[in-house]
Amino acid sequence: MAITIECRPNGPYLVKGLERLDGPAGEPLKAEPVMALCRCGGSSNKPYCDATHKKNGFSGARVGGGPSDKLDVYRAPGITLNDNRSICAHAGHCTDGLASVFKYGSAPWIDPTGATPQAIAAVVARCPSGALSCSVDGESPRAEAGPARIQVGKGGPYEIRGAVELLDAPWAQGAPRDRYTLCRCGHSKNKPFCDGTHWDLPKTDPFFSGPV
Repeated sequence: MAITIECRPNGPYLVKGLERLDGPAGEPLKAEPVMALCRCGGSSNKPYCDATHKKNGFSGARVGGGPSDKLDVYRAPGITLNDNRSICAHAGHCTDGLASVFKYGSAPWIDPTGATPQAIAAVVARCPSGALSCSVDGESPRAEAGPARIQVGKGGPYEIRGAVELLDAPWAQGAPRDRYTLCRCGHSKNKPFCDGTHWDLPKTDPFFSGPV
């Protein structure tokens, strides 16, 4: 059975066929054959929808104003690195993991000669959003082994790994189909994808209340 996510109009993510739903620490959460996950940020039963979206005026529309959908390519011997800022969730695995390559505040901010292709590929594989991708010696790394899953980020987006098909959503240039992040705070300018806006929300926002 195919695993799918449908963005309901101004409502939740309707997930079908998923067997593995993880909490922030990797702990198993209840997964139903068909379940609705909150994407307005206001549910009192996170990560599950409790119909708060009908009361808080949530809109699933893309409002724009964030980084444009543009693929930047960086090349060095043995590696081609791709970056699309429009879908970056700002998890920081790249800048924290390999500062010699991913240089926050610099222009350009990526130096593909700053480490070995293998070291760069290992860090890129940790990018939850797929904003970063790469090929080493002309070959893209294999998809992560194991069952498809959705992990609920602590104070962050849903992190999707594996064969989970997102229905009827525009796809960013160069973005992998087996690794992406979906907004669950309700404030992304690039819905349904996370654009890191949750980092700027006040801690009093309803998004930060609830079990996860």
